[in-house]
Amino acid sequence: MSASRLWRSRSVVHNEEELWEEYVDHPDPDIFENIIVAKDGGFSEIDHLQSLSSVTHRNFPCMAAPMEEGSIFWSNLSVTVGTNVLVEPHSGLARAGRCLAVMGPSGAGKSLLLHSLAGLAPANARVSGTVCDGSGNCRRWGSEMAPKAAMPKAPAGPARSTPPPEAPEETGDDYDMPVIVKVRPDDQLDLSPEELEKEVPPRVLYPLNPRAPHNTTQFSFKEKCFKTDEQVDQVVMHFSMDGGILLKDSPEAQDQDEVLDKKQQEQTEKDSQEAIDEDFDPPENEKEIPKKNPLRNQFNFSERAAQTKNHLLRDRSWTTQPPPTTRNYGTVTQWEIFDQYMADIEAAKEKEKEEKTKSKISYDDLTDAKKKKGDTDPTYSENMKLSIKIMERMVNQNAENEVYHDFKFWEDRSDEFRDGEGTLLPLWRFSSEKAKKKQVTCIKWNPRYNDLCAVGFGSYDFMRQGTGVICCYSLKNTRFPEYVFNTDAGVCCLDWHPAHPAVLAVGLYDGTVLVYDVRAKTKKPIYQSTVRTNKHTDPVWEVRWNDDESAGAMNFYSISSDGRVSNWFLLKNKLESEEVMELKLISAAAGEDETTLAGLAGGLCFDFRGGKENHLFLVGTEEGRIHKCSKAFSGQYLETYEGHTMAVYTVRWNPFHDKIFISGSADWTVKLWNHESRQAILSFDLAQAIGDVAWAPYSSTTFAAITSEGAGGSTSGVVHLYDLHVDRNNRICEQKVVKRAKLTHVAFSSSEPIIIVGDDRGGVNTLKLSPNLRAGVVRTEDTDPNLTDWDLQIQKMEHLMEMVTETRPA
Repeated sequence: MSASRLWRSRSVVHNEEELWEEYVDHPDPDIFENIIVAKDGGFSEIDHLQSLSSVTHRNFPCMAAPMEEGSIFWSNLSVTVGTNVLVEPHSGLARAGRCLAVMGPSGAGKSLLLHSLAGLAPANARVSGTVCDGSGNCRRWGSEMAPKAAMPKAPAGPARSTPPPEAPEETGDDYDMPVIVKVRPDDQLDLSPEELEKEVPPRVLYPLNPRAPHNTTQFSFKEKCFKTDEQVDQVVMHFSMDGGILLKDSPEAQDQDEVLDKKQQEQTEKDSQEAIDEDFDPPENEKEIPKKNPLRNQFNFSERAAQTKNHLLRDRSWTTQPPPTTRNYGTVTQWEIFDQYMADIEAAKEKEKEEKTKSKISYDDLTDAKKKKGDTDPTYSENMKLSIKIMERMVNQNAENEVYHDFKFWEDRSDEFRDGEGTLLPLWRFSSEKAKKKQVTCIKWNPRYNDLCAVGFGSYDFMRQGTGVICCYSLKNTRFPEYVFNTDAGVCCLDWHPAHPAVLAVGLYDGTVLVYDVRAKTKKPIYQSTVRTNKHTDPVWEVRWNDDESAGAMNFYSISSDGRVSNWFLLKNKLESEEVMELKLISAAAGEDETTLAGLAGGLCFDFRGGKENHLFLVGTEEGRIHKCSKAFSGQYLETYEGHTMAVYTVRWNPFHDKIFISGSADWTVKLWNHESRQAILSFDLAQAIGDVAWAPYSSTTFAAITSEGAGGSTSGVVHLYDLHVDRNNRICEQKVVKRAKLTHVAFSSSEPIIIVGDDRGGVNTLKLSPNLRAGVVRTEDTDPNLTDWDLQIQKMEHLMEMVTETRPA
């Protein structure tokens, strides 16, 4: 730090005389551009003044330079209370239109300084010094009033509208009190002290009409009832008159003049056409001059009359013989009248019943009628329907020939130059008119017919629930669904029967479970749960058919948000349920080793283990926990896995390795688990909420996950593919599938190299996997030929588990 700067930071200026002396004697006067005003005890104020070095002729104590109107200058201003000095004597200038900063810690005296400059210091405070404004008006405490000549004035302004202030009163011994100047207007009334103390009641005018009705009732045609109109019209029209006066130069007056001129011109032309030319000799004298008739006919009317003969009236009449009549008479009793009325009522009922039966023709009768008609007319035969369906598929495949060629034969050759990475090729987008403005809530491929998949449509927004739709799409006809079923509530889940590919189990948002037979000609379910059969009270999020045939009857399982896992049996004429387990909520008390069970947890997903131990199943809950349960023992959970912090949307066993399962949650993570360990093996953070997770059927280490949003928070669905055998840390494919839509579900085809993803706009997108994304078992020379592909897949997963276990910290 230079010597001048050090001197400026340590100097404390108390008045303008000391400042002027130091400014004249100091070798570097530029440091006086900012003056620090301070006092012992922590007060610190910074006042930005104009540079003193640029005005060599200035007399600082008097501030001889002219000030603009609105500026404030103070000299030797100090404030004391008793023996305490709150503001030490200092001077300053605040110019109009400049920014002034008064800074300091709390309690330094910033507010007291500003109140003193405005003349609003407390009554117990003693103020001394002088304060002047840009107009030359000064106020001085502790000495006589400063003359106006001591302060240079700004240019003269307009004349004052108020009278000059009265002479200041004598202060006497209170020389330190501020001088109060009272200005009295010329039009002020002379009121007595009693009148001044009298309180004048306020008079307020409100824009409200006191006579306006406040209970006007009008009939609402929308709601079919009378409703009170709360809007009151406060406007009252006291006088209104429609004027007929127009300005001569206005466009309306010019149009009116044109119309009048046109009418006058038409009348002149009409009179000229009706005029009669008379050729007569002029009169010889005044007597022959015709006199003007004052009662001339103004309407050219001539009265003419004539008499005609009246026609004679003639009457004609004839007589005929009366028609022959017969008399019928008899006697009746009350019982006969009653019997007749009852007979008429019975006849009316029979007639109404016949009309109802005619309107409601049974399906069998209709089928028989169609068969009878089909026997004679081949247009309505079953063979014709089959031929039309085949023809429709051929037309569709011819129209989309290039897409079908890409699906069957095209391969992405660029995968040969990539190190394990791949791409997705968009093929088709299935859509239906009935599924518009609905969300895809579930997707399931048929276990036998590999080209057929069932898609359920509903809504995940509980405020916008409506009806649901089930569409069965086929790769042979990508334009229209093969089967369509409508439901009363939104569809949440569905599943094909593994042995009977035409039987479809469906779970709805209102807690109902349905069973359809797609081969049936009716669109109604063959089984439906009701309140009597103990249906769920909350949405059914997943259903799964039971592979074990030891139960005898066909049955399937369902899980719901009401905390119950139920088993449904398809009997001969009804659907019965059996409660498998109640998902009790686990809460661990602080400081206790054991856990307490309280309440029911909402179930969102479940999956049954394949293989020999098929009695085990996993349940994902809304609390983020995953429970391992058993069909044979429903008393408590076998194991609880805690790794997610939000709801678990999907949990799936590995199709090859019976110890590994995967889970996807709303906490943006996908976790890989070993059911023998309570901690996750691997965790993948996708930075977005996970919509669904699915294992690939061709590899034990490949899975796909979807997120609802893309990079940067954009609303676009993204598909993520991982192959843990290639790279266990990073994804091998990340591709945006749809724009301005969120993906909801994903499913791999069991036989074709494609996946299908559904979005929240009712669309189902088909994508083809490149060769690097569908790499299965790779056999080399060192591979044991006795091992099957299944064994090799298990070895891949075991090798991955060994590597992960070695790299995990002990």
